[in-house]
Amino acid sequence: QLRLVESGGGLVQPGGSLRLSCAASGFTLDSYNIGWFRQAPGKEREGVSCTSSSGGSINYADSVKGRFTISRDNAKNMGYLQMNSLKPEDTAVYYCAVTSPGVCIGSSWYRAIRYKYWGQGTQVTVSS
Repeated sequence: QLRLVESGGGLVQPGGSLRLSCAASGFTLDSYNIGWFRQAPGKEREGVSCTSSSGGSINYADSVKGRFTISRDNAKNMGYLQMNSLKPEDTAVYYCAVTSPGVCIGSSWYRAIRYKYWGQGTQVTVSS
């Protein structure tokens, strides 16, 4: 059974850091591009970052550039999102998702409709 499971969310103070993990099972992650999305209450799901199958092409939303770093370990079938200098506006449920090769290179990498499989999400709350 194909499955994505996020972990690593939690409560953190402004300026703090969290590292989210995305564990894949039932399929080989290295055949897919990985995306991270987030959704705050009352808002649309927002593309945060994506990485190509090899990790050679990476995109970030302007709101997280310089603070978040996406990575992957194909040998472990894992994806990661390192989040530094967190702000209250980063509070959301964070999702990992996978899509076909090439999506992350294109201009529509941030569109949720382009992603085929999704995890259940992990809550990130940034508050003092």
